[in-house]
Order: sequence, then structure tokens, then C-alpha cells
Amino acid sequence: MDKRIEEGKRSKHSKTSKVLKFLTSKGIIIFILIICVFGTGIGLGKSFFTDSKTTKLGFEDIGELATQSAYSSNVSVIDQSRDLFGFEIPFTQSKYVFSYDTIIKAGINFSDITWKVDEDNKKIQINLPEAKVLSNEIDEDSLKVYHESESIFTNIELEDTNKALSNLKETAQKDAIENGLLDNAIANAKTLVKNFVGQVYDLNTYQIEFE
Repeated sequence: MDKRIEEGKRSKHSKTSKVLKFLTSKGIIIFILIICVFGTGIGLGKSFFTDSKTTKLGFEDIGELATQSAYSSNVSVIDQSRDLFGFEIPFTQSKYVFSYDTIIKAGINFSDITWKVDEDNKKIQINLPEAKVLSNEIDEDSLKVYHESESIFTNIELEDTNKALSNLKETAQKDAIENGLLDNAIANAKTLVKNFVGQVYDLNTYQIEFE
């Protein structure tokens, strides 16, 4: 009877030792796995943040955005008459002098912006596309007529009017560009981009460089 009890104790002790060894070895494996996963997780976190920076800033969701507008009033003249051998025939002149206000908008395509982060030097390099005219419109309600005379011998055709309006818009756009329309559009775009970047990165830590 004592012998059976003794053998039972030995058997129980043996099983307990095996369980402890198993749990110990399993615990070490789990600990190693936790360290690996945790360590890898930190790396993945950095990689994910870098890869998703464009999505967080959302430049590609904006598309073309007007960052500067130019308003001006432009005068156009339509002058038609009939001539004979290079000389104007009297009473055949038709002439209109009028003006329209124009609204010209310029900006950039935000989806064309490229950028990268230099974590070592704490710099964000941003490459902006060139500014361009996005729209050139005439305010039809702004028409002012300064002179209007039409001869029964010379009719001003619709084609002539369209050509005059087209020239008016071209002149307005040229003047707007010469007065800094595109330069101002780029300057304002940089301000907007900087504000977007500041929502993700601490601009007290990172320096933005435009290229």
C-alpha cells in the first residue's frame, strides 16, 4: 500500500515537472514572439506613417484650385467701313466702343504636388507645379457702351463681335499676368500648402523647403 502511494507521488511529481518545463519553454517562446511583434510593430508604424502622408495631407483630393483672381475693365472697339481703292466711302462706317469687366483666376493643380520628408534633418521638401490660368470669364452684366453708330451700308456681324470679345479677354489675361497674377497665385499656393502640412507635422520642428 505504501509502495503504491510512493509510486503515485513520484508519477504526480514527474507530470508536474513536465508541465512546468512545458509552460516555461512556452513562456519563453511567447515572450520572444511578443518582443519580435512589438519591435516589428514600431517599424511598421513608421513605415505606415511615411507611406500614408499624402493621404493625410489630401493634396490629390483638391485638384485644381484658384489661389489668385484678377478683376479688370477692358475697352474694345469694333470699327467697320467700306472702302474703294483704299479710300473709305463716306457714310459707310459702323463703330462700337464698349467695355466689359473680366474675371481671371489662376492657381495650381494640387494633385501634381510631390513632396518628401527628410527625418534626419527635419526638412520637408515640396515641389509645386507651375501656376496657370484656370479661367477667363466676362461679366456680361458689366457691359458699358460708350459709342454706337451703325451704317445701313455696313453691318457688324456676330463673327466680328465674337472676335472683339476674344481679343478683349486675351488682352485682359496678358495684362493680369504682366501685373503678377501667376506670381501671386504661387505665393498664395505656398501659404495653403504650408497650412496643410502644418496639420500633420509640427512646423516648429520641421522646416519646409519649396522647390
